[in-house]
Amino acid sequence: MQYEAYLKDPMVKGYQSYLKLERSLSLNTLDAYLEDLAKLLDYLQDAHINYLDVQLEHLQDFLIDLCDIGIGSRSQARVISGIKSFYKYLLLSNQITDDPTELLETPKIGRKLPEVLTVQEIDSIISTIDLSQPQGHRNKAILETLYSCGLRVSELVNLQISNVYFNEFFLSVVGKGSKQRLVPMSESACKAMQLWLVDRNTLGVKKGNEDYMFLNRRGTKLSRIMIFNIIKQHAEMAGIEKSISPHTFRHSFATHLLEGGANLRAIQEMLGHESILTTEIYTHIDMNRLRSEILRFHPRNK
Repeated sequence: MQYEAYLKDPMVKGYQSYLKLERSLSLNTLDAYLEDLAKLLDYLQDAHINYLDVQLEHLQDFLIDLCDIGIGSRSQARVISGIKSFYKYLLLSNQITDDPTELLETPKIGRKLPEVLTVQEIDSIISTIDLSQPQGHRNKAILETLYSCGLRVSELVNLQISNVYFNEFFLSVVGKGSKQRLVPMSESACKAMQLWLVDRNTLGVKKGNEDYMFLNRRGTKLSRIMIFNIIKQHAEMAGIEKSISPHTFRHSFATHLLEGGANLRAIQEMLGHESILTTEIYTHIDMNRLRSEILRFHPRNK
């Protein structure tokens, strides 16, 4: 990884520990923060500027450089977030007395509305699963759980049998920031999971994987990439041309709840969003749907 060369620097190494222990970031997010920091450190190294001596104008020049090489505003905003975090750490560590990122402006970005599947499209994807095949019940349980519970893919692959309460139709997941939450399960997801457990009992489960719900044929925990591949395969079989991922099922879960009249706060709790602002993106999706319905059916638009 690009940032590994900088881990010889004690401050960068300390920042890595700070992100891991104090911020409780996932490994993927941690890598993203350090990769973005490496972009700045590469730039400063070429300009012969020590990161402890950085001024606002240096950072502004760095952003212009990012723009020149074709990095978009959304990616720039993510890089700035990582840089601000690094200088906050340096401030807390008494390595600097002033934060050069304090007045650094984040580029304006529009909120990209996520792709959403209709209930019919989800049903058609699930209907392509051949339950007579060895992994049929597993794949159906995966898709039913993603849609029924709105889980992140990381939450799905780490789901443990001991955290599924079949009689109560609830499961417990550990989300971002190691926060635990209870999520209701639909009857169809519950049944699909129970059928998969029958097949799962025939596998030779490898040591350390005994409690993971979803396993591969070798008896080890499924990877995130495997979940992507399962979804892609069955979406293609169903003739779905939308660009979809495991997160599409999560977006569809939230959108369909909102369309059905669910309270936004309840959706926030079920998704594990720290801020209601994150959940509010689904109100934009719903408003777009309402607008299209008005354009389609209102007599003044005919």
